[in-house]
Amino acid sequence: MIGALQAGMLDSPYSLTEVRVLFELAQTGLMETGELRGLLGLDAGYLSRILARFEGDGLVRRERSASDARKQLVRLAPAGAEVFAALDRRSADEIGRLLTGLTEEEQGRLVASMATIRRLLDGSRERAPYVIRPPRTGDLGWVVYRHGVLYSAEYGWGTEFEQLVAGIVAELDFTRDAGWIAEVAGERAGCVFYVRQDETTAKLRMLLVEPSARGLGLGRRLVEECLRHARAEGCKRIMLWTRDCLVSARRIYQAAGFELESEEKGMENGVAVTEQVWSRDL
Repeated sequence: MIGALQAGMLDSPYSLTEVRVLFELAQTGLMETGELRGLLGLDAGYLSRILARFEGDGLVRRERSASDARKQLVRLAPAGAEVFAALDRRSADEIGRLLTGLTEEEQGRLVASMATIRRLLDGSRERAPYVIRPPRTGDLGWVVYRHGVLYSAEYGWGTEFEQLVAGIVAELDFTRDAGWIAEVAGERAGCVFYVRQDETTAKLRMLLVEPSARGLGLGRRLVEECLRHARAEGCKRIMLWTRDCLVSARRIYQAAGFELESEEKGMENGVAVTEQVWSRDL
């Protein structure tokens, strides 16, 4: 626990709710008490008692609205601004102490996780920003791991499938091949790879989008990047291998101009699958 919910927040005589009131007043300068109550979801009587205490301590000043005498306005007094500034510094110091023991990578994961929690809980339907970048050290291990975990959880494919992906990764030669990693809020969220077959043909391989990032258009964007690179490399044709149960991926391939070339029945970890080869001219 970081002490945020203790009765005296940050070694002060004020509770978390009281500090929230100070925070909002520090941000806005002057606020109508009804607006403050609605923003924080407080009972009118509870807020009135908090403001009365603050006024008694010299932290706030209250006045009637010049436009509507029924409304009361409140602002921080100079003493209140000083108290809030001191609490803000203590909060920053507390966070600094908590983060000191974390590596830079762990700090990045922490921030990304907090952003994910906020995005999921606030019900936002806005598209999160993402970055498409070349692979870096550690990404290839992640590609194998996430293929193994996701396809086992979603389709029941086992260790042999993970080994298959590991074999593909092991054969990558970045003097002729290429890959792209998608990041959302600093976290890996997808990947795709371009593998050169011969002078005129390439393969699109290992397209993956994390469940948390689906619906952002990442799959389409990764495929587009692969096709753009293939054209720039002078390829005349590009192929891919997939399975018919990967419906979302198939829709992306079809929208990108791929057509079904062949298919055959197979098995994966005791699960019946239909292997498919898709291709398109460039």
